[in-house]
Amino acid sequence: MASNLLIKLRSLSTATNGHHTLARRYLSCGEAPLILIRSAGARLYSDVPSLPQPSTPLPRLSQSGANSSTSSSVDQSELAKFASIAETWWDSEGPFKPLHAINPTRLAFIRSTLCRHFRRDSNSARPFEGLKFADIGCGGGILSEPLARMGASVTGVDAGDKNIKIARLHGGLDPVTSTINYCCTTAEKMVEEQKSFDAVISLEVIEHVANPAEFTKSLAALTVPDGAMVMSTINRTMRAYATTIVAAEYLLHWLPIGTHQWSSFVTPEELTLLLQRSSVSVKEMAGFVFNPLTGKWSLSDDISVNYILYGTKTASQ
Repeated sequence: MASNLLIKLRSLSTATNGHHTLARRYLSCGEAPLILIRSAGARLYSDVPSLPQPSTPLPRLSQSGANSSTSSSVDQSELAKFASIAETWWDSEGPFKPLHAINPTRLAFIRSTLCRHFRRDSNSARPFEGLKFADIGCGGGILSEPLARMGASVTGVDAGDKNIKIARLHGGLDPVTSTINYCCTTAEKMVEEQKSFDAVISLEVIEHVANPAEFTKSLAALTVPDGAMVMSTINRTMRAYATTIVAAEYLLHWLPIGTHQWSSFVTPEELTLLLQRSSVSVKEMAGFVFNPLTGKWSLSDDISVNYILYGTKTASQ
Protein backbone atom coordinates (compact mmCIF):
# COMPACT_ATOMS: atom_id res chain seq x y z
CA MET A 1 0.00 0.00 0.00
CA ALA A 2 2.85 2.37 0.83
CA SER A 3 4.41 1.76 -2.56
CA ASN A 4 1.13 2.66 -4.27
CA LEU A 5 0.91 5.86 -2.27
CA LEU A 6 4.51 6.70 -3.14
CA ILE A 7 3.68 6.38 -6.84
CA LYS A 8 0.64 8.62 -6.42
CA LEU A 9 2.61 11.27 -4.54
CA ARG A 10 5.32 11.25 -7.16
CA SER A 11 2.68 11.85 -9.80
CA LEU A 12 1.80 15.11 -8.00
CA SER A 13 5.41 16.26 -7.97
CA THR A 14 6.78 18.65 -10.52
CA ALA A 15 10.35 19.17 -11.56
CA THR A 16 12.26 21.15 -8.95
CA ASN A 17 13.97 23.41 -11.46
CA GLY A 18 16.79 25.39 -9.92
CA HIS A 19 16.19 24.25 -6.35
CA HIS A 20 19.09 21.78 -6.20
CA THR A 21 21.31 24.36 -7.90
CA LEU A 22 20.40 27.02 -5.34
CA ALA A 23 21.13 24.71 -2.44
CA ARG A 24 24.48 23.63 -3.88
CA ARG A 25 25.67 27.22 -3.67
CA TYR A 26 25.69 26.67 0.09
CA LEU A 27 25.71 22.90 0.72
CA SER A 28 26.83 19.80 -1.12
CA CYS A 29 26.49 16.45 0.58
CA GLY A 30 25.52 14.15 -2.28
CA GLU A 31 22.58 12.68 -0.39
CA ALA A 32 19.74 11.37 -2.53
CA PRO A 33 16.40 13.12 -1.94
CA LEU A 34 13.62 11.01 -0.42
CA ILE A 35 9.92 11.79 -0.54
CA LEU A 36 8.15 12.26 2.78
CA ILE A 37 6.36 8.96 3.36
CA ARG A 38 6.29 6.10 5.84
CA SER A 39 6.20 2.38 5.25
CA ALA A 40 3.14 1.51 7.32
CA GLY A 41 -0.27 2.98 7.98
CA ALA A 42 -0.51 4.73 4.61
CA ARG A 43 -3.90 5.40 3.05
CA LEU A 44 -4.74 5.61 -0.63
CA TYR A 45 -6.38 8.69 -2.13
CA SER A 46 -9.61 6.74 -2.48
CA ASP A 47 -9.70 6.39 1.32
CA VAL A 48 -9.69 10.15 1.92
CA PRO A 49 -12.48 12.31 0.49
CA SER A 50 -12.21 15.94 -0.53
CA LEU A 51 -8.45 16.37 -0.74
CA PRO A 52 -7.52 20.07 -0.79
CA GLN A 53 -6.57 21.93 -3.93
CA PRO A 54 -3.66 24.38 -3.92
CA SER A 55 -4.85 27.96 -4.01
CA THR A 56 -3.31 30.87 -5.84
CA PRO A 57 -0.16 32.02 -4.01
CA LEU A 58 -0.38 35.30 -2.16
CA PRO A 59 2.07 38.11 -2.95
CA ARG A 60 5.09 37.45 -0.73
CA LEU A 61 7.49 40.31 -1.34
CA SER A 62 5.55 43.53 -1.00
CA GLN A 63 6.62 45.71 1.91
CA SER A 64 3.63 47.98 1.56
CA GLY A 65 -0.09 47.49 1.92
CA ALA A 66 -2.67 47.07 4.63
CA ASN A 67 -0.53 45.02 6.95
CA SER A 68 2.62 47.11 6.76
CA SER A 69 1.32 49.79 9.12
CA THR A 70 0.34 47.36 11.87
CA SER A 71 2.49 46.78 14.94
CA SER A 72 2.47 43.00 14.53
CA SER A 73 2.66 40.45 11.74
CA VAL A 74 0.71 37.93 13.84
CA ASP A 75 -2.06 36.13 11.97
CA GLN A 76 -4.86 35.73 14.54
CA SER A 77 -6.36 32.69 12.80
CA GLU A 78 -2.98 30.94 12.89
CA LEU A 79 -2.58 31.91 16.54
CA ALA A 80 -5.94 30.35 17.40
CA LYS A 81 -5.08 27.22 15.45
CA PHE A 82 -1.96 26.51 17.49
CA ALA A 83 -3.55 27.59 20.76
CA SER A 84 -6.04 24.75 20.37
CA ILE A 85 -3.22 22.16 20.53
CA ALA A 86 -0.79 23.99 22.83
CA GLU A 87 -1.09 21.39 25.59
CA THR A 88 0.43 18.76 23.29
CA TRP A 89 3.76 20.53 22.63
CA TRP A 90 5.78 18.00 24.62
CA ASP A 91 3.87 14.92 23.47
CA SER A 92 6.34 13.37 21.03
CA GLU A 93 3.54 11.25 19.55
CA GLY A 94 1.03 14.11 19.31
CA PRO A 95 0.36 16.82 16.70
CA PHE A 96 3.92 18.15 17.04
CA LYS A 97 5.51 14.75 16.41
CA PRO A 98 7.05 15.93 13.08
CA LEU A 99 8.81 18.81 14.87
CA HIS A 100 10.16 16.48 17.56
CA ALA A 101 11.43 14.15 14.85
CA ILE A 102 13.16 16.86 12.81
CA ASN A 103 14.49 18.80 15.81
CA PRO A 104 17.85 16.95 16.12
CA THR A 105 18.61 17.70 12.46
CA ARG A 106 17.63 21.35 12.85
CA LEU A 107 19.87 21.59 15.90
CA ALA A 108 22.77 19.99 14.02
CA PHE A 109 22.53 22.71 11.35
CA ILE A 110 22.29 25.46 13.98
CA ARG A 111 25.21 24.10 15.99
CA SER A 112 27.42 23.74 12.90
CA THR A 113 26.71 27.14 11.34
CA LEU A 114 26.69 29.19 14.55
CA CYS A 115 29.83 27.57 15.94
CA ARG A 116 31.60 28.61 12.75
CA HIS A 117 30.04 32.07 12.83
CA PHE A 118 31.00 32.77 16.45
CA ARG A 119 34.26 30.79 16.21
CA ARG A 120 33.26 28.35 18.90
CA ASP A 121 34.36 24.75 19.44
CA SER A 122 31.61 22.55 18.01
CA ASN A 123 32.83 19.66 20.18
CA SER A 124 32.21 21.62 23.37
CA ALA A 125 29.20 20.64 25.48
CA ARG A 126 28.28 24.32 25.84
CA PRO A 127 29.64 26.09 22.75
CA PHE A 128 27.26 29.07 23.00
CA GLU A 129 28.22 30.15 26.52
CA GLY A 130 27.95 33.93 26.85
CA LEU A 131 25.84 34.44 23.72
CA LYS A 132 22.29 35.83 23.65
CA PHE A 133 19.86 33.93 21.40
CA ALA A 134 16.23 34.71 20.57
CA ASP A 135 13.90 31.88 19.57
CA ILE A 136 11.07 33.69 17.77
CA GLY A 137 7.91 31.63 17.60
CA CYS A 138 9.22 29.31 20.29
CA GLY A 139 5.96 27.45 20.87
CA GLY A 140 6.35 25.13 23.84
CA GLY A 141 10.13 25.52 23.93
CA ILE A 142 11.30 22.39 22.09
CA LEU A 143 14.09 24.39 20.42
CA SER A 144 14.77 26.88 23.25
CA GLU A 145 15.60 24.15 25.75
CA PRO A 146 18.41 22.43 23.81
CA LEU A 147 19.86 25.85 22.91
CA ALA A 148 19.97 26.68 26.63
CA ARG A 149 21.68 23.36 27.33
CA MET A 150 24.32 24.37 24.78
CA GLY A 151 25.08 27.39 26.94
CA ALA A 152 23.15 30.18 25.24
CA SER A 153 21.20 32.78 27.17
CA VAL A 154 17.85 32.16 25.49
CA THR A 155 14.81 34.38 25.15
CA GLY A 156 11.81 32.43 23.86
CA VAL A 157 9.19 34.60 22.15
CA ASP A 158 5.68 33.56 21.16
CA ALA A 159 2.44 35.45 20.64
CA GLY A 160 0.43 32.58 22.07
CA ASP A 161 -0.15 32.82 25.82
CA LYS A 162 -0.87 29.09 26.10
CA ASN A 163 2.39 28.24 24.36
CA ILE A 164 4.38 30.40 26.75
CA LYS A 165 2.68 28.90 29.80
CA ILE A 166 3.51 25.38 28.59
CA ALA A 167 7.11 26.42 27.81
CA ARG A 168 7.62 27.95 31.25
CA LEU A 169 6.12 24.93 32.98
CA HIS A 170 8.28 22.44 31.12
CA GLY A 171 11.43 24.55 31.28
CA GLY A 172 11.04 24.89 35.03
CA LEU A 173 11.52 21.15 35.46
CA ASP A 174 15.27 21.47 34.79
CA PRO A 175 17.58 24.02 36.50
CA VAL A 176 19.40 24.63 33.21
CA THR A 177 16.29 25.36 31.15
CA SER A 178 14.60 27.25 33.97
CA THR A 179 16.88 30.17 33.05
CA ILE A 180 15.12 30.65 29.69
CA ASN A 181 13.30 33.97 29.50
CA TYR A 182 9.93 33.20 27.92
CA CYS A 183 7.95 36.22 26.72
CA CYS A 184 4.39 36.35 25.39
CA THR A 185 4.96 39.06 22.82
CA THR A 186 5.88 39.60 19.16
CA ALA A 187 9.09 40.28 17.29
CA GLU A 188 7.79 43.72 16.36
CA LYS A 189 7.19 44.66 19.99
CA MET A 190 10.66 43.42 20.89
CA VAL A 191 12.07 45.79 18.28
CA GLU A 192 10.10 48.68 19.81
CA GLU A 193 11.68 47.75 23.16
CA GLN A 194 15.11 47.94 21.47
CA LYS A 195 16.02 44.35 22.29
CA SER A 196 18.99 42.82 20.50
CA PHE A 197 20.57 39.38 20.25
CA ASP A 198 23.74 37.77 18.94
CA ALA A 199 21.61 35.27 17.02
CA VAL A 200 17.94 35.28 16.09
CA ILE A 201 16.35 31.94 15.22
CA SER A 202 12.87 31.43 13.80
CA LEU A 203 11.95 27.94 12.61
CA GLU A 204 8.73 26.99 10.84
CA VAL A 205 7.14 30.36 11.62
CA ILE A 206 7.21 32.63 8.58
CA GLU A 207 4.66 30.49 6.72
CA HIS A 208 2.18 31.28 9.52
CA VAL A 209 2.56 35.08 9.74
CA ALA A 210 0.36 37.72 8.12
CA ASN A 211 3.19 39.77 6.63
CA PRO A 212 6.45 37.92 5.83
CA ALA A 213 8.24 41.12 4.77
CA GLU A 214 7.55 42.91 8.05
CA PHE A 215 8.37 39.76 10.01
CA THR A 216 11.80 39.32 8.44
CA LYS A 217 12.47 43.03 8.86
CA SER A 218 11.77 42.68 12.59
CA LEU A 219 13.99 39.62 12.92
CA ALA A 220 16.83 41.52 11.28
CA ALA A 221 16.29 44.52 13.56
CA LEU A 222 16.64 42.23 16.59
CA THR A 223 19.98 40.92 15.32
CA VAL A 224 23.14 42.78 16.31
CA PRO A 225 25.55 43.92 13.57
CA ASP A 226 27.69 40.94 12.55
CA GLY A 227 25.14 38.74 14.29
CA ALA A 228 23.58 35.59 12.87
CA MET A 229 20.11 34.58 11.79
CA VAL A 230 18.69 31.10 11.20
CA MET A 231 15.31 30.46 9.60
CA SER A 232 13.50 27.42 8.29
CA THR A 233 10.26 27.06 6.37
CA ILE A 234 8.57 25.18 3.50
CA ASN A 235 9.11 25.83 -0.18
CA ARG A 236 6.08 26.70 -2.32
CA THR A 237 6.31 23.83 -4.79
CA MET A 238 3.84 21.17 -5.87
CA ARG A 239 6.08 18.59 -4.27
CA ALA A 240 5.78 20.45 -0.96
CA TYR A 241 2.01 20.56 -1.41
CA ALA A 242 1.93 16.81 -2.02
CA THR A 243 4.09 15.92 0.97
CA THR A 244 3.33 18.47 3.68
CA ILE A 245 -0.40 18.88 3.07
CA VAL A 246 -1.82 15.94 1.11
CA ALA A 247 0.40 13.28 2.69
CA ALA A 248 1.28 14.65 6.13
CA GLU A 249 -2.16 16.09 6.94
CA TYR A 250 -4.77 14.18 4.93
CA LEU A 251 -3.24 10.74 4.41
CA LEU A 252 -0.80 10.02 7.22
CA HIS A 253 -2.35 12.35 9.81
CA TRP A 254 1.08 13.43 11.06
CA LEU A 255 -0.34 16.95 11.39
CA PRO A 256 -3.85 18.28 12.05
CA ILE A 257 -5.72 19.07 8.82
CA GLY A 258 -5.36 22.78 8.08
CA THR A 259 -1.96 23.18 9.73
CA HIS A 260 -0.49 24.58 6.51
CA GLN A 261 -1.70 26.73 3.63
CA TRP A 262 0.22 26.15 0.41
CA SER A 263 -0.24 29.76 -0.68
CA SER A 264 1.61 30.91 2.45
CA PHE A 265 4.74 28.87 1.77
CA VAL A 266 7.84 30.92 0.91
CA THR A 267 10.34 30.02 -1.78
CA PRO A 268 14.10 30.20 -1.04
CA GLU A 269 14.46 32.95 -3.63
CA GLU A 270 11.73 35.04 -1.97
CA LEU A 271 13.11 34.56 1.52
CA THR A 272 16.64 35.38 0.38
CA LEU A 273 15.38 38.62 -1.19
CA LEU A 274 13.38 39.56 1.90
CA LEU A 275 16.46 39.07 4.05
CA GLN A 276 18.66 41.04 1.66
CA ARG A 277 16.24 43.95 1.93
CA SER A 278 16.79 43.81 5.69
CA SER A 279 20.60 43.75 5.40
CA VAL A 280 20.93 40.03 6.05
CA SER A 281 23.10 38.02 3.68
CA VAL A 282 22.28 34.31 3.30
CA LYS A 283 25.48 32.29 3.69
CA GLU A 284 24.29 28.69 3.84
CA MET A 285 21.16 26.78 2.93
CA ALA A 286 20.16 23.14 3.20
CA GLY A 287 17.10 20.98 2.75
CA PHE A 288 15.61 18.31 4.99
CA VAL A 289 14.78 14.82 3.75
CA PHE A 290 13.05 11.98 5.56
CA ASN A 291 14.21 8.36 5.31
CA PRO A 292 11.20 6.05 5.80
CA LEU A 293 13.48 3.06 6.44
CA THR A 294 15.25 4.63 9.43
CA GLY A 295 12.54 7.09 10.47
CA LYS A 296 15.22 9.79 10.59
CA TRP A 297 15.64 13.21 9.01
CA SER A 298 18.90 14.38 7.47
CA LEU A 299 20.32 17.43 5.70
CA SER A 300 20.43 17.46 1.92
CA ASP A 301 20.94 19.77 -1.04
CA ASP A 302 17.29 19.13 -1.96
CA ILE A 303 15.41 22.26 -0.88
CA SER A 304 12.23 21.56 -2.84
CA VAL A 305 10.19 20.91 0.33
CA ASN A 306 11.63 21.79 3.77
CA TYR A 307 14.69 24.03 3.97
CA ILE A 308 16.78 25.91 6.52
CA LEU A 309 19.17 28.83 6.06
CA TYR A 310 21.80 30.76 7.97
CA GLY A 311 22.63 34.40 7.29
CA THR A 312 24.63 37.25 8.75
CA LYS A 313 23.61 40.82 9.55
CA THR A 314 25.57 43.51 7.74
CA ALA A 315 27.96 45.18 10.19
CA SER A 316 27.20 48.72 9.04
CA GLN A 317 23.49 48.46 9.89
